[in-house]
This record gives sequence, structure tokens and C-alpha cells, in this order.
Amino acid sequence: MDKEITSDDTRLFAEAFDSDPKNRLAMNAVTKNGIGAVALNRSIVNRIDHTYSELIKTPKATHQKKSGRCWLFAGLNTLRLQAMEKMNLEEFELSQAYLMFWDKLEKANYFLESIIDTRDEPLDGRLVMWILANPVVDGGQWDMFSNLVKKYGVVPKSVMPETESSSNTRPMNALLLTRLREDAQVLREMGHQGASVDALREAKQEMVETLYRMLAIHLGTPPRSFFWEWRDKDEEFHRHGMITPSGFFETYVAFDMDDAVCLINAPTDDKPYKKLYTVQFLGNVVDGQIVRYLNVDIETLKRAAVEMIRDGNAVWFGCDVGKWLEREMGIMDPAIYDYELVYGTEFALNKAGRLDYGQSRMTHAMVITGVDLNDEGRPMKWRVENSWGTDLGDEGYMLMSDAWFDEFVYELTVSKSYLSGELLNVLDTEPIVLPPWDPMGALAGAA
Repeated sequence: MDKEITSDDTRLFAEAFDSDPKNRLAMNAVTKNGIGAVALNRSIVNRIDHTYSELIKTPKATHQKKSGRCWLFAGLNTLRLQAMEKMNLEEFELSQAYLMFWDKLEKANYFLESIIDTRDEPLDGRLVMWILANPVVDGGQWDMFSNLVKKYGVVPKSVMPETESSSNTRPMNALLLTRLREDAQVLREMGHQGASVDALREAKQEMVETLYRMLAIHLGTPPRSFFWEWRDKDEEFHRHGMITPSGFFETYVAFDMDDAVCLINAPTDDKPYKKLYTVQFLGNVVDGQIVRYLNVDIETLKRAAVEMIRDGNAVWFGCDVGKWLEREMGIMDPAIYDYELVYGTEFALNKAGRLDYGQSRMTHAMVITGVDLNDEGRPMKWRVENSWGTDLGDEGYMLMSDAWFDEFVYELTVSKSYLSGELLNVLDTEPIVLPPWDPMGALAGAA
């Protein structure tokens, strides 16, 4: 083929297309029905069975609506199981809007501190452009979730319920971003004029106060304390009285946030297994716990997840949810769509190749609440609690095949007790710093 596409080329392409009746059949079907309906693999659909050998009893699925708060929903859905057990409840939700408020405020401060730190970097350089890109998106990581819980505690959803802006975040986020970029310009210009770091932080104080005011207008003011009483599933009444959010977490959740470790499976050449990693300029709470990833092979990841589920512990995880997903039925399986049959071409990138070439990244966080093991104890499929409401899948719960786990699960959080001594020792090493745009940081950039 020449450098350009010629008319002879397109004529040959058209002749090749028309020569195969299957191409015309595929064109007629896809143009009328869409690729999803045509490529759907009925043999996979027919094998769907929401039965699991190991299953954690869980409440009704939650709904993040028009927001990117999956990581907060997944984290709080994990914690609420502890609270439900302690308070003997059938249904319960922790406030996602409460932690969202503090996350946005902390991210604003983190962003402004990053602008101060990089004030001498070129404005049009890749680093500053990355920092400016979208500092207050809805996304986040487990360690960022942990920072919020440890600093601010949690509250029941009834204490700080959803608002229009928490359920539809785009307008609020756009205005927060506008404010923060203007603030960034002010801080950089002050720095170029010789202002000290103390002077920059004095200016930042007023900026953060403005952000607090904007957030309060959109989300309401987060409670410093609240009155708590409830009736349990046996109709027994309980009254605690006044309690702080941190007190509520310590009394009714009591989850050991420091015991949780993020394992990742990134089989790329730049990330050897059994090493600890972090991502530059990825975080929310300044001087809080940094994001830390322990990279392991996929079998180690799955073994830890199985052991957690067997012991009755739900598993927070990050994945690329949009790949080979049948949304309405809630099926995640790399064979659910037979695209190769429709197009006559193979999609052959492996997991490492998809990461290296930008074809896959973490886009969504959910909770594993069950696994179906075969007679040899190996997983066949996984039950996943999503936060897209109850209309999809099995009343909001998804089915993830083990093959899909291999290809598109990148991260999960487990207790240190499920790690070998060798891996525990790695946690004491200095993490390798990855650039801000590394795909392992993508979940925190999800809108």
C-alpha cells in the first residue's frame, strides 16, 4: 500500500467487502440493531446462573446515579456490613455525600499545594498540564477513602442524605474546576513575583474557605455531631444520643483501616511483581496516607479474594468495567460478545498490552461478595455488588466470570493477614514512584 489511500485502494476494499455475503449480513444486522445485540453470545447468556458456593449476605444495592463516586460507594458498602452486624440491621447505608464533601475539599487543598510545589515548572509542561487537567473529579482510590474515614469518620445516610448535586455532579464539578484554575493562576503569578511559601499558603487559606462555601451550597454542611437512635430488625429500639462522625465509626463500624492493603495485577515490563508502587501527585489529604500498590500475579490476587470471601469479608476492587460487559443482564465475561465473528478480525492484545497501549485502565470500583468454586476449589465466577441501582443484573448484583477477572481486574483490597511473610516484608520497602499519568492511577481520575 502507498503512503496515501488511493481510489484504487478503496475500490479493492469495497470489492473484498461485497465478495463475502457474511459482511453484508453483518452490516444489515448491525445498522438496524446495534453491535451489542448482534454480537451477543447466546451460549454465554444461557449459562448464567446467580448461584455461588461462597456467599456473603448483603443488603439492597446502592445507586451512585450521575456521579463518579464508585470508589466511595464501594468503600462504604464494605463498611456498612460491619455496621449492620453491630446494630442488627437488615438494610443500612452510610452517607456518600458526607465523605464526598470532605473529599472535594481535601482534593482542592491537595491541588493548590501541588500548584505551589510546581510553581517553577513550565506552565505548558506535561506535569503542570496534568495537574491542571481535572483536580476535583469524583474518582478516587482505596487509600484516599481510608484517609477520609480516618480523618472525618462516617455518618448514616439519614444524617447527610443525597442532594441534587451529589447525584448529578457535573455542574458542581465544572464550577469548582473554574474556581480552582483561577486560584492556580493567582498562586503561580504570586510565586513568579517572589512570594514566599508562607505567603502563598496564606492566600490559599482564603481560597479553600471559598471552596468550602461552594461545597456547602451544593451538598449541605457536614455534621460535627448528630443524634443517633434506631430500631433493629427484631424491632428492638436503641438510643445512643449525640455522637460525632468519628465516634460513630469507632463504635458502630470499627473497621481497621490500617490493616487493608491494596494489591494490584499490572503484568507490564515496567512493574515487576513483589514490588511496592505509588503514583506521583495522586491523593486527596495532604500529609495523609499515600496511595500504595503491591503488585502481584493474578493467582495471588484471586487466592486472597477467595480466602476473604470464605471468611465472610467483602472485597473492594478496581476494574475496567466497560470491557465485555452486558449491562442490562449484569454479565462481565470476555466471551459475552463475539465481535470477531461479526467483524472478521481478532482482538488479541493481552492484559499487559492493553495497559501499555491505552486500551484498558481502571474505570470503576465495586465489591466482591461471593464466589463459586469448583470441586477443586478454583473460582468459576464471582458475585459483584455494584452501585448502579437495582434495575440491572440480579437486582443490582453483577456476575463476573473468572476469565474476566483475569483480564480486567487490576486492584483489590485485602487484610494483611491474607498475605505471605514475603509480601508483608515488601510493605516495609520504599515504594517505586510512578508518573501521574500511569494507568494504575486512572480510577482516581474517573469523572
